[in-house]
Amino acid sequence: MSAYRHGATEYADVLLPIAPFTETAGTFVSSEGRVQSFNGAVKPQGEARPAWKVLRVLGNLLKVEGFEHETAQAVRDEAMQGVDVAARLNNAVSGVEAKPATANGLQRVADVPIYASDAIVRRARSLQATKDAMQPKAWLHSKELSKLGVQAGALVKVVQGQGSALLEVAADDGLPEGVVRVAAGHPATATLGAMFGTITVERA
Repeated sequence: MSAYRHGATEYADVLLPIAPFTETAGTFVSSEGRVQSFNGAVKPQGEARPAWKVLRVLGNLLKVEGFEHETAQAVRDEAMQGVDVAARLNNAVSGVEAKPATANGLQRVADVPIYASDAIVRRARSLQATKDAMQPKAWLHSKELSKLGVQAGALVKVVQGQGSALLEVAADDGLPEGVVRVAAGHPATATLGAMFGTITVERA
């Protein structure tokens, strides 16, 4: 199921068109425990339907119990029945074991660019033409650039996990030494590993 054409067309026999969040009703819980519902701004295009409706029909066809809801509100009411949402929110952390920093190598920290955060903004040509949608860079402290023997603007090879990427390097003395900031959620860095972890930067 998807609201957009994507790589699944290469292997899927059937794609079920669903509406993006702007065309469907739903409910979310805010960080302060408020249950907030919303309606679609416009009707879904063509034969697309909200994902919950597609799942409901599939459940009916498979004769699975619990797929009789007619509205998103009915789904919400059943899910929230007798639930004190605020009481379930808990920011306590327990059982976390701190690992010592590695003696060698760089650690990646990643952001997700504002216009790479969801399927809608990634497909907005006007937003992708802005400065905020520029190609990711490998940001390092200037002392790290000196260690690598490169200057800002040069290309470097970034290797993490089984993937690598060629990126322009840039200086950011707001970062601590031993850290490289490489954005996630972008095609240029999609082959890299986790957003946080050991990473290698070398001259291209």
